[in-house]
Amino acid sequence: MTKSNFERMIQLADEVFEVRSDPDQLDVNEGVLERLRRIHPASVSEYNEGDGPIAWLLLIPTTLDLMRMFLDRQISEKQVFELTPLDTSYEALYLCSAMVLEEYRRKGIIRQLALKAIEEIRAVHPLKTLFVWSFTEEGDMAAEALAESVSLPLLKRRPLEFEVHQP
Repeated sequence: MTKSNFERMIQLADEVFEVRSDPDQLDVNEGVLERLRRIHPASVSEYNEGDGPIAWLLLIPTTLDLMRMFLDRQISEKQVFELTPLDTSYEALYLCSAMVLEEYRRKGIIRQLALKAIEEIRAVHPLKTLFVWSFTEEGDMAAEALAESVSLPLLKRRPLEFEVHQP
């Protein structure tokens, strides 16, 4: 039996992010999605051609202080989400996750979702920077291109395996 697009998206999320083995990552469920929408409705985007989702995008508008703490590894991704206050002015935007089913990649779907979401968030919040914790080279390149498109600087937190340790 062929898996639905929704089942394939869940499997993709499990494969790429391995959330179950990393308690510092945001484990997305309905409660998380609802709070993200309360932070800003454009925080959650989906592209669906009628047979279920083929792309998901999660953004977290937050404060510059929380962004700096995350980039300095003082707090986790999960804590960025949990500590982001509601009903305040956000100056940083965390590019939390972007996923596209393989056969739909490189068609600009995530780019269009992200540009629309950032425009909607910027209409209400004075964003000064984007930040990301990339897990793939594709994700890194997409974040850089997006930052250039919206004329915002991009700050990065690398997964530990990308860090260079100096003696």
